[in-house]
Amino acid sequence: MRSDRLADRISGAARLMFAVCVLTFTIMATMAAVSSADAQSSVRPPASGDTGFSDPSVAGQVPGNALGATSDSELWRAVKSGTAGNVSIPDKNAGMLVQYEGQIWREIHNGMVPLYGAWAILGMIVLLAIFFALIGRLRIDDGPAGITITRFSALERAGHWMTAGSFVLLALTGLNILYGRSVIIPVIGLDAYAAIAQWGKYIHNYVAFAFIAGLIFIFFHWALHNIPSRSDIVWLLKGGGIFVKSVHPPARKFNAGQKIVFWLTIFGGISVALSGWALLFPFTTSLMTWFMEIMQTVGLDVPAWLGLPDPPYSGVVEQQMNQIWHAVMSLFLTTVIIAHIYIGSLGMEGAFDAMGSGEVDLNWAREHHSLWVEELEQELDEDAAKHGGSSVQPAE
Repeated sequence: MRSDRLADRISGAARLMFAVCVLTFTIMATMAAVSSADAQSSVRPPASGDTGFSDPSVAGQVPGNALGATSDSELWRAVKSGTAGNVSIPDKNAGMLVQYEGQIWREIHNGMVPLYGAWAILGMIVLLAIFFALIGRLRIDDGPAGITITRFSALERAGHWMTAGSFVLLALTGLNILYGRSVIIPVIGLDAYAAIAQWGKYIHNYVAFAFIAGLIFIFFHWALHNIPSRSDIVWLLKGGGIFVKSVHPPARKFNAGQKIVFWLTIFGGISVALSGWALLFPFTTSLMTWFMEIMQTVGLDVPAWLGLPDPPYSGVVEQQMNQIWHAVMSLFLTTVIIAHIYIGSLGMEGAFDAMGSGEVDLNWAREHHSLWVEELEQELDEDAAKHGGSSVQPAE
């Protein structure tokens, strides 16, 4: 009875936490949506239309009357569209006063990306909150067996936590870069935010290498276990047994849902790492040119689909495209990992033990990874027959 009451209290507290998270992020998303329009253009003419001349009668004239009494509309229209002029210095890029692609970059990077990214993360939190409210925590049907088996070694857990910990730091500092000006500054002020932003930049830049190392580690340790199989189709068709009690489709060491998260993390992580490398060491790569040319070679005209010119691209355009892609993929990965964290902690009884102590309850393992348990027990039984002992370890 006491354990049931404790579980109810934990469940109630967890639901309250979800409600607080949803409310908090709703406010953040609303602020981001309101400020996204402002972020699209931080440079605006005065409300009066005055260009800065003291005499209103000459407002709109070119300084110094270089082109006569009024500006040449055709010239400034060409400048705005990105037409380059002639310069005598070696850097011919200086002949372009206004980079037209930069205006498109500003609209996407400062408008669409933070707006839709906020709603994506908010949507995932709301879905998880609804799922938890309707279904609650997924319990072990037969209750804990009191016997544990080893699921992950200490080395595997260290690799996982290095990847997970570095990703959390990267996500928090990245969200600060994307939303800090509109969400955090109004709360704590410019001075406090400046210190947070500076240290956040250092953390983001250097912790990225730990994330890359962790990504390489988990790939070589778990890639073979995450190759799709026929049992994954059955698992997906039955919804992983989540919606029907006591229905647990067979799975090996990783089920279909875990495999999807794994490959999304690998490919998404590679994409984020490559675009992040290009941003960390600007103008040293031609990643987007290379990618677009590869896509065109295999018959996928991605530039045409996105309304972009054909490659190759200039260094500035490369950096702008890398920024957008890095932000989009980072927000996507953050949304996926939020669901992964929920299932691995609050959402399922016994799941956290796999990466906590490395030992999982035998009944939990049989329910969620029955094929893997059968293989493991067979190996342990064979070993026990040779050397003596038990195939499982009693829980403490």
